[in-house]
Amino acid sequence: MLDVEAQKPPDGKWTTPPFDPRFPNQNQTRNCYQNFLDYHRCMKSMRRRGKNPQPCEYYFRVYHSLCPISWVQAWNEQIKQGRFPGKI
Repeated sequence: MLDVEAQKPPDGKWTTPPFDPRFPNQNQTRNCYQNFLDYHRCMKSMRRRGKNPQPCEYYFRVYHSLCPISWVQAWNEQIKQGRFPGKI
């Protein structure tokens, strides 16, 4: 996983997601999907441990920057309905 603190921009300075060497190509669809999964996995883990979910904010910002809103809405709806295909 990426080091959240090292990648965190100064407050109010978030522009675009930093380069992720796992996704070097121009098409960022997989990057979008992976960060969506990472965010939900992070939140699940933090809730289970009773810790502050603030480190998960990195993944939230990245997938909100990369993913079309319609995809995120559809995936969240699928999660609510229990039919999301990804492993969270």
